[in-house]
Amino acid sequence: MYVLTHEEREPWVQKGTTTFYFINDGIQSALEKARQSAKGKDIRIQGGANTIQQYLNAGLVDEFFIHIAPVFLGSGIRLFDGIDKDKYDLQIVEVIPADLTTHLRYKLTKK
Repeated sequence: MYVLTHEEREPWVQKGTTTFYFINDGIQSALEKARQSAKGKDIRIQGGANTIQQYLNAGLVDEFFIHIAPVFLGSGIRLFDGIDKDKYDLQIVEVIPADLTTHLRYKLTKK
């Protein structure tokens, strides 16, 4: 697993499962390393709003899930602030309701 960071760190091995590699030279580098590791399989990007915004603004996302839960946090970063609205066409592909969360899957097509 590749983790974006601002500092240089040695890989961390979670006992018996996953090795976390810390990438401090940008989203393109992290994505390229993930592509090499995935060997043609899907790549998932997880993170906070800033990470997602960087990948969206770079045009590197073709599908995303949003998980909506009824929790009022009071502050934070708006997920779609600063995203070029003319970069993508969005299409809802799937809506999955659950007791405390609604999952939305969107397909993004570059304009």
